[in-house]
Amino acid sequence: MKSTGIVRKVDELGRVVIPIELRRTLGIAEKDALEIYVDEDKIILKKYKANMTCQVTGEVSDHNLNLANGKLVLSREGAEQILAEIQGQLVQK
Repeated sequence: MKSTGIVRKVDELGRVVIPIELRRTLGIAEKDALEIYVDEDKIILKKYKANMTCQVTGEVSDHNLNLANGKLVLSREGAEQILAEIQGQLVQK
C-alpha cells in the first residue's frame, strides 16, 4: 500500500474529507458512490461500479459483454473503441 502522507481527522458526524488531489487522480467526482471494504484493520474506499458497467464508456446495461471470465465488461461502443485501438497498435508494428 502506498502512503500519500496526507492525514485527515474524522469530524463529529464520522465524515472524512478526501483531498481534491486524490479525487482528481482517482477520477472521483462529487456525488460519486464509493464502496467501503474492511481488510483486518484497514478501511478501503473504492469508486463504485455497478455490475455490468462498461469499463470504457461507463454505460450500465444487461446487454454489455462480459469477457475474460468476468474481469472485463464492455458495451458495444466500448468494445468497438478497444478493437480500433488494438488494430491501430498492430498496424503500427
